[in-house]
Amino acid sequence: MSRATIEEVAAAAGVSRSTVSRVVNGSTAVSPEALAAVHDAIERLNYVPNRAARSLASRQTHAIALIVPEDTTRFFGDPFFAAIVAGITGTLRTSDYLLNLLIASDDPGDKMTGFVRNGGVDGALLVSHHTSDAFIDRIADAVPVVYGGRPVRTRETDYVVDVDNVAGAREAVRRLVDIGRTRIATISGPLTMLSSIDRVQGFREALADAGLTPFAEEEGDYSEASGADAARRILAAGRPDAIFVASDLMARGALTALRASGIRVPDDIALVGFDDSSVALSCDPQLTTMRQPMYAQGEAMAQVLLSRLAGGDPPRTTILPTELVVRGSA
Repeated sequence: MSRATIEEVAAAAGVSRSTVSRVVNGSTAVSPEALAAVHDAIERLNYVPNRAARSLASRQTHAIALIVPEDTTRFFGDPFFAAIVAGITGTLRTSDYLLNLLIASDDPGDKMTGFVRNGGVDGALLVSHHTSDAFIDRIADAVPVVYGGRPVRTRETDYVVDVDNVAGAREAVRRLVDIGRTRIATISGPLTMLSSIDRVQGFREALADAGLTPFAEEEGDYSEASGADAARRILAAGRPDAIFVASDLMARGALTALRASGIRVPDDIALVGFDDSSVALSCDPQLTTMRQPMYAQGEAMAQVLLSRLAGGDPPRTTILPTELVVRGSA
């Protein structure tokens, strides 16, 4: 069956072609009677507007970019990103916007930045940004942006959806203190990311509250291999009785390294992760971890950006809660 044309909709509604165009493009300069007639004709004829023509008329692409300044291995290997993308697409499903995924650990030649700045999308969502990602500022100067996680350089125009990483880490470490552990180490994420810095801060605050000092602090990059490497470095310096790890994926790597060294979890060393992703359930023992609402974060990011694009006034900062999930590792 051929697709209905805008002329056929106009004839069925008894209005001009330009009136149908105004209705389709969201104009309010249409009488209630004409609006109802056009919507009825669109439904009866199953009319689908031509996106390209609408973009030319409105100077809008009806596309949103999800920009992830990471390499593809990290993006496709970490369940955090899958949950974020699911939340974003769940929200966009009922909108008129399509999602463009742009993955790049840097932006050589400003290829990605140029695409955004030259009108490729109407707005952008940014997750997993680092202090070295200078190209992000040029994108934020060009289109409305919503950050997943606190940006490195905060501006009055920023919109942020984040979790309370400091409070989450503090609660995770309190769990280790409460079960009697006193020689507590941490494996952080990359310290070029504010989420990693905040989790280290929460780790230190919880220990200070308990009158303890850090046994060791080692840095990973949120990958499983880096968690294993960091755990081996901690063991080379001594034997902690607990480790707080800033992601479930790194915690699984640490668990593998501990087991290879003949160490029992949680008997010898208790382990707490962060995320409550599917990785936490794949471990043996299953991970005690801090749940962060990754799907909800993706949803909220998309909702804030859609509101901005529609001329709304959403909250500048949205902070989502974390929750301790106790399982077998601590």
